[in-house]
Amino acid sequence: MNIDISTTYMGLSLSSPVIAGSSGMTNSVANLKKLADAGAGAVVLKSLFEEEIIAEMAKTQQAMQRPGFLFPDTTDMDDLIEDESGMTTYLSLIGDAKEAVDIPVIASVNCISAKTWPSYAGMIERSGADALELNVFLMPSDTAATDAAAFERTYVEIVEAVRAEVSIPVALKVSPYFTLLARTLREFSDSGIAGLVLFNRFFNPDYDLESLEVVPTNVLSSPELLHLSLRWVAIMSGAASCEIAASTGVHDGDAVIKQLLAGAQVVQVASALYREGMNVISGMNARLREWMNARGFGDLEAFRGRMAAGRLEDPAVYD
Repeated sequence: MNIDISTTYMGLSLSSPVIAGSSGMTNSVANLKKLADAGAGAVVLKSLFEEEIIAEMAKTQQAMQRPGFLFPDTTDMDDLIEDESGMTTYLSLIGDAKEAVDIPVIASVNCISAKTWPSYAGMIERSGADALELNVFLMPSDTAATDAAAFERTYVEIVEAVRAEVSIPVALKVSPYFTLLARTLREFSDSGIAGLVLFNRFFNPDYDLESLEVVPTNVLSSPELLHLSLRWVAIMSGAASCEIAASTGVHDGDAVIKQLLAGAQVVQVASALYREGMNVISGMNARLREWMNARGFGDLEAFRGRMAAGRLEDPAVYD
């Protein structure tokens, strides 16, 4: 039986639903080639941080104040970025990646606001990125905060500001830390994004009892975390007005299958790459084909979303 595991995501054609998520494993052309060879359907580059872009903007503003500066008539904003800057390195990575691999290259920006930096999103697009993932990290830890709607509005403001600068599809990667999560995710999906990634993971604190310093713990996800995204992918499948990418806790082929059954369009993997190596993607694709063949499924649409909340006789199992 001919088994087709190709799919689409945000209008992009993918040979596999398994995407290499943003991590240190996606920060070099050499690694991107290995991931493509291992069967990744697409790659999300390691995130460029909003702070890096703002720092570069400050340098640009200083350059504009120099005597003899002739902007905007004779100078392109791209030309003002210093060769050694993080922004230049990132833009070069995008361009080099597009030449090196024949799978979609998705840029990523880790951001917390819509202030000033979105104007640089156009440079990411011009460098050749096929799409842009906004990895928004806002921890609801302000004990004096009184307006939850304003907190949530920040996410939409970021999306709107970026979409005003680019024509490539934009995805939003968020955490589960919201009141009325389903409603909030639905509102995010209505903001014009093409993809909603469930979920990102925050820095997890621990203490070093010798130095009395805060240190990271559980840096990598574990298979036990699959249930968190699986539940919400299943709940939002059919309820969101954009495609859903599943992330967190995906460590083997069975987890990929489960997320597709829940309704995910694609599945992102990162921690599994660190634990098992890049060829874990090959194993995931092989397991997916094996399972589909055993059940007579010729393509992903034959079973995608079969276990979604909206298609079960008793969707309360997810509650």
